[in-house]
Amino acid sequence: MGAPIIAEALAHATAHARSRTLPAPVRDTCARLLIDIAGLCVAARNEGYVRAAIESWDASGDCTAIGHARALDAAGAAFVNGTAAHGEDFDDTFEGGPVHAGAVIVPALLAATERWKIDGADLLHGIAIGCEVMCRASLVAPKRIHKAGFHPTAVLGAMGAAAGVAAALRVDERTFASAQGIAGSLASGIIEYLAEGASTKRLHPGWAAQAGLRAVALARCGFDGPRTVWEGEHGFLHAFANADDGAWEELVAGFGERWVTGTIAFKPYACGTMIHPYIDCARRLAASGVRAEDIASIECDTAEGIVHRLWEPLDTKRRPPNAYAAKFSIPYGIAYGLLHGAVGLDAFTEPKAADPALRDLAAKVGYRIDPANPYPREYTGHVRATLRDGRTVEERQPHLRGGHHEPLTRAEIEDKFRANCAHGGWDAQKAGAWLAWAARAFEAPEGLEAFRG
Repeated sequence: MGAPIIAEALAHATAHARSRTLPAPVRDTCARLLIDIAGLCVAARNEGYVRAAIESWDASGDCTAIGHARALDAAGAAFVNGTAAHGEDFDDTFEGGPVHAGAVIVPALLAATERWKIDGADLLHGIAIGCEVMCRASLVAPKRIHKAGFHPTAVLGAMGAAAGVAAALRVDERTFASAQGIAGSLASGIIEYLAEGASTKRLHPGWAAQAGLRAVALARCGFDGPRTVWEGEHGFLHAFANADDGAWEELVAGFGERWVTGTIAFKPYACGTMIHPYIDCARRLAASGVRAEDIASIECDTAEGIVHRLWEPLDTKRRPPNAYAAKFSIPYGIAYGLLHGAVGLDAFTEPKAADPALRDLAAKVGYRIDPANPYPREYTGHVRATLRDGRTVEERQPHLRGGHHEPLTRAEIEDKFRANCAHGGWDAQKAGAWLAWAARAFEAPEGLEAFRG
């Protein structure tokens, strides 16, 4: 007897997972995602790319784009919320992938909840299953999706969203597998945004969220998709990872019994995740008394797997063409951390990206590849500064702050949420109302109409 079909194995495991108590760390992560993602939607709601997303969507309906007066259809709400949640690159990350699960799965499930009146227990189950599929799938062929030119969050997000929505709607196993097959043909998202700092990365989670939603809607109406979507000769892995073999046990083994969702990391800085440990190192050097004017050069040990996204082309990373491009530059992140400390939303404005002092310091930052670096299993940081007087000072960080080794507290997540709401123009009362809604959501979710406008 041959190996089980992956989509069918996921369908079966998802159905059985419903009968088990969700581990406390998983439930807690899902609750934190409701808070973090909403704050990010509010923080970005007045940005041009979010306005373009909502204005370009034709279909109106009864679903909520958080912070916007206009109600959209379910796919539109998922698209706009997912785009806003990921737009400032301040959203959660799963180490080992990397993928941004919350920005895809929460918008998809909130839209599904409004569209089909899903109850609280099913909302929780859907978020947990969607995140678990997306995160586990990122471990099947580590680094290969990026190397093939695709954004893992974009392509794996469609599959995770389809799984989460299907689970929340309690579809039968055949429909679940078919929705996976359909989602594989709706998945998309290339990483050419890196060339110019274009905004297409911002829409990837939103597009994935609505793709997963649509895949389930099609499957429920009888549209069929290939069951071998994951592992088939022309399937997902072949198409998006240029690979014909993968560690499928990472996706299916112990699914619903052993969870990885509880290890999702929440970001303290508004930029690419792998930059964070470097920023922490730079901030510690500054706190120890190292001044920018004393630095002759900086060299960092780094992982080969992040060079093409965060280090090269080095001249461009030292002088990002715009504020969005600066979010994916390790030289810029190190320079900002040394000069200003915490790297929040205000670190990525056009004047800051063009600041001569930041550019001069970033121009001194270089790297060397450490073949022993544990990426993508761990995200590490290292900054070695050679001073003008000949001395060398350095800092190392073995893991991502905000990740499973050093998680942010619930209070820190809520403080981040309130700051993001204030950035987007919500007052303390409205922010508090969302926190109250989120506290009840997994028991009896109420409508989201109060969070429009």
